[in-house]
Amino acid sequence: MNLTLKIYRQSGPKAKGRFVTYRLEDVSHDMSFLEMLDTLNQQLIARGEEPVAFEHDCREGICGCCGMVINGVPHGPRKGTTVCQLHMRFFKDGDEIVIEPLRARAFPVIKDLIVDRSALDRVVEAGGFISVRTGSAPEANTILVPKEKAELAMDAAECIGCGACVAACPNGSATLFISAKVAHLGLLPQGRPEAERRVRRMFEQAEKEGFGHCSNYRECEAVCPKRISIRFIGFANREALKAALADLSGGKARG
Repeated sequence: MNLTLKIYRQSGPKAKGRFVTYRLEDVSHDMSFLEMLDTLNQQLIARGEEPVAFEHDCREGICGCCGMVINGVPHGPRKGTTVCQLHMRFFKDGDEIVIEPLRARAFPVIKDLIVDRSALDRVVEAGGFISVRTGSAPEANTILVPKEKAELAMDAAECIGCGACVAACPNGSATLFISAKVAHLGLLPQGRPEAERRVRRMFEQAEKEGFGHCSNYRECEAVCPKRISIRFIGFANREALKAALADLSGGKARG
């Protein structure tokens, strides 16, 4: 099939960006979206032109590096699918495809479709971990965890930190990302001792990084390639409220 690609090009962080139109012919329906971009780049290099810079790693939908906006939707039209697992059979001959980077105040453009998402790493470094030394792995039944909580924690742990939720949110909020990290640790007994410090530090760091606040638009949930539920935002908000009450009382909040 033949395609018209309108791709955002920016040579560097301080350069002015623009959209450039490319024509690509004989694209196989069996190609992945990234293979299609590889084909375009091979043609650009053959013509002595600068290839389109985009990020990727695993190409298996587990690292989130490939995040970009396709026709206005982070990761493209297929729900629960990362760009690297999106195939060209979901497009039609003659389509015009607009490709741009994940846009958010906290995600400055490095080059073309690559943005700096290290702000998410710094949010995790602020508190998204368990620092208690537990030694080697204990016997599985030493600490009993209700099945429902264990499954919820695993659901939250599926977050790959791709940043699609941030780009989709009108406020540029990272609340879905933060809530997934807060929940996958805080739902389990091992994560409870640091729960208040964790949520407090992560939200404080998010504000420093320039992420906006959640207004329940639910765009984040709609575009998440791992289908992280906004129910975790409710959990994180309750954790934040407990931490705030603990600060006011000068002690540990109950519950």
